[in-house]
Amino acid sequence: MGKSDLAVELAKWIGNEKITGYTGAEIISADSRQVYKGLDIGTGKITEREMRGITHHLLDIADPQERFTALDWKQRAEVAIKEIVARGNLPIICGGTGFYITSLIDDLGFPEVPANTEEQKILEMKSAEELFDELKKLDPERAKTIDMKNKRRLSRAIIIARALGSVPKLTSTNTGRVSPYEVLQIGINLPDSELRSRIKARLLRRIEAPNKQGLNMVQEAELLHSPSPTGANLSYERMEELGLEYRYLAEFLQMKIDKSELIEILSAKIWQYAKRQMTWWKKDARIKWHAPTDAAGIENDVLEFLK
Repeated sequence: MGKSDLAVELAKWIGNEKITGYTGAEIISADSRQVYKGLDIGTGKITEREMRGITHHLLDIADPQERFTALDWKQRAEVAIKEIVARGNLPIICGGTGFYITSLIDDLGFPEVPANTEEQKILEMKSAEELFDELKKLDPERAKTIDMKNKRRLSRAIIIARALGSVPKLTSTNTGRVSPYEVLQIGINLPDSELRSRIKARLLRRIEAPNKQGLNMVQEAELLHSPSPTGANLSYERMEELGLEYRYLAEFLQMKIDKSELIEILSAKIWQYAKRQMTWWKKDARIKWHAPTDAAGIENDVLEFLK
């Protein structure tokens, strides 16, 4: 059972008013790429059937041609939470983008440097390597944590560093990591070998098996790149910016790598990303860790929290 499945199971269980006191729960997706329309198979976006009637928020809310930031997500999530609570339901935040969740529950402040579209365009004319080299000179610490192939993020970091001297660490308005919300954080813990096996199996399914619309992951990428009326007309550069699957699918579509290389590279890269996610989460002592099969333990934690 993955994060999305567990969130739906929890939402169904929480809706049993006799047990929890709540008549329902709604899920807010915290995934930096599932916000985009059309990025379905590559991101492993939950399907309508898999939602099982549970309302989901912050999926398919942005055009993939446009930039959707962590601040955009935080603001939309805060609105969704207020609406869910007003309906008497419990919000469940589900997703793997750790920075999004931390920005919300710890109320992180963002650098107040206005976007400069012209400066951004000029910077993005440079190669990723050139941008990374410039950022290293301006702010070596930020260069250690940034995606060195993402020109959009590199350019934005350079603009902030030029304005402020460095990219400031985001700070919470709450000292001691005290959330403005009452929060229960649950993490899913798998042995490395099992996680790696699941990643490979899931990747093969997405590449080979068609979804409800009859597309597999490669065909979805072709459609995203297509300028046809049904396509999204995404440039290969923009697909690379979207990261992980779409970065290497763009290379495959340009015949820079073959299918076997695509599978092997993606398996390795997704595994590395999963490890980075786990490193992020392990720093947070507030998280209660469970095996995905430990339904009783998870339900007990939820009941204790709701008391």
